[in-house]
Amino acid sequence: MPELPEVETVRRGLVPVMEGQVITQAQVNRADLRWPFPDRMADRLTGAQVIGLRRRSKYILADLSTGETLLIHLGMSGRMLISAPDGARAALGEFHHVHPAPEKHDHVVFDMANGARVTFNDARRFGAMDLMATAKAGAHPLLAGLGPEPLGNSFDDTYLAGKLKGKNTPIKAALLDQRLIAGLGNIYVCETLYRSRIHPATLAGKLKPRQIAQMVPIIRDVLAEAIEAGGSSLRDYRQADGELGYFQHSFQVYGREGDPCLTQGCDAVVQRIVQSGRSSFFCPVCQR
Repeated sequence: MPELPEVETVRRGLVPVMEGQVITQAQVNRADLRWPFPDRMADRLTGAQVIGLRRRSKYILADLSTGETLLIHLGMSGRMLISAPDGARAALGEFHHVHPAPEKHDHVVFDMANGARVTFNDARRFGAMDLMATAKAGAHPLLAGLGPEPLGNSFDDTYLAGKLKGKNTPIKAALLDQRLIAGLGNIYVCETLYRSRIHPATLAGKLKPRQIAQMVPIIRDVLAEAIEAGGSSLRDYRQADGELGYFQHSFQVYGREGDPCLTQGCDAVVQRIVQSGRSSFFCPVCQR
């Protein structure tokens, strides 16, 4: 499942071709993905101008001139691909591909006034789209219970310490709780805990104030580095221009079971345990 850096990377890729542009035609090729599409979705999108593209947790939100907001969730294999007519490629950017022939899993297609085409392709159909009133977007069932953004000003060590105080769950599970922090997923929590030298099974309420204080900037650094690298390409993920993300080449523990710990002077190897059905990778020496 794409995590915050992957979704932010896609959002940034869509901004140059969608933000400020009118959707001249929206095409919806099936009745549903993970859930049914909203009524008359194609009609409600056609003719609307995209006022702005933002991200909340792992969701892309397109605010429209109609007073509605389009929510986009990529799911496990969803991709937003940008293409352009051959003559418009130079204006839209060197990485935009010429309009390809329609594919089986092209479920939603946006033709923009600038000539760009944005295609939502989702082979597994775990993605989702919905339309809601912009003024009430925060109350949407998928958004209402989310915690603060880890890159936002409201996320700091005071907030995190308050949320973790007395919490009798492993820190790995606590950081994955979207009600506590929005957008963190398995990959980047593993990387954060390794850099913080905290074992993933440590009870959240047992962490010392200094451990929490050092973890907040590490979370920010890990996410910022991943966004800069274009996210992590595991299985199906691609950026909006079709290119791979490259942060997976910088993983220090994730997916490295049996490999040497990268900390200088440490002779241990990376281990893996399963927590709540998800793999946790860690160094048994550096993370005690």
